[in-house]
Amino acid sequence: MRMMFPGVRERRTIDRLLASFFREYRHGEFRRAIRAMSRFYNLPTPNVHWFEYLDWGKSGGRTYENGKIHLVHPENWKKGRKYNSERRWVHTVFHEMGHYVLWADAERKADHFAYRFIRGVAASGRNGTGKTGTLASRAARKRRATRLRPRRRPRRSRSR
Repeated sequence: MRMMFPGVRERRTIDRLLASFFREYRHGEFRRAIRAMSRFYNLPTPNVHWFEYLDWGKSGGRTYENGKIHLVHPENWKKGRKYNSERRWVHTVFHEMGHYVLWADAERKADHFAYRFIRGVAASGRNGTGKTGTLASRAARKRRATRLRPRRRPRRSRSR
């Protein structure tokens, strides 16, 4: 299945806006991020309602067929959760937007959407320095590993 995504620059901007909203609770940043995603997919901006918890604290968001999205507010996300990190919350937002964009086979596609949306976003690092401690892709790690190995000597031909 092929999916269309905004360019890496736009995805980084959206990711940065959501992370900033998680830290500072500026609703304008959240609305800008959601509006940018909706504009790319040519969809109306979904109605987002904030909650202290959903499903007795088991889930972080819920998307409905009428376009409403229920999310746990970051302020409440940080309290009383085992996994209360900023990345988890941002991933939950991407997951719920995946449900909003893709209705058929919703759960698998939403997970795939969330993972693929942030692919390449972290390549420049979240701290803004442009350096990360790990290589971005498995292919890059394999290339690097093959360069570090000593070169093999060619085999000699055997006489019969």
